[in-house]
Amino acid sequence: MMWQDFVFMVGSGLSIVFLAPTLRDASARVPLGTSLPSMAIGFVYGFTFFTLGMTFSAAGALSAGSMWALIAMFRSPTARRFAESTGLALFASDVQRWAARRRSGHALADQYVSVDNHGNR
Repeated sequence: MMWQDFVFMVGSGLSIVFLAPTLRDASARVPLGTSLPSMAIGFVYGFTFFTLGMTFSAAGALSAGSMWALIAMFRSPTARRFAESTGLALFASDVQRWAARRRSGHALADQYVSVDNHGNR
């Protein structure tokens, strides 16, 4: 591995660490004018690093671009209105509820309602 590959990978990794709080903060609003160009730069850099044989740098840049894509999808004011109008917000809350139940140790069968032969619950 070239030392430059390692340096670029570490830099991309740090940008992911610094962007994570923005993605986790439900009240964060990042304009698409910020997130979409940053996402595109991450993907272009990732492709460029890959063609240069710098696979670790490519993975880091693609990961950073993916983080910006998630921020564009979930933290832009426009995306919020789109998600609410299409039901994506409801889907996201269902996924969060399911994940919380899975972490709490409930059995998978507890998610379902049992019905006897007479239709009683």
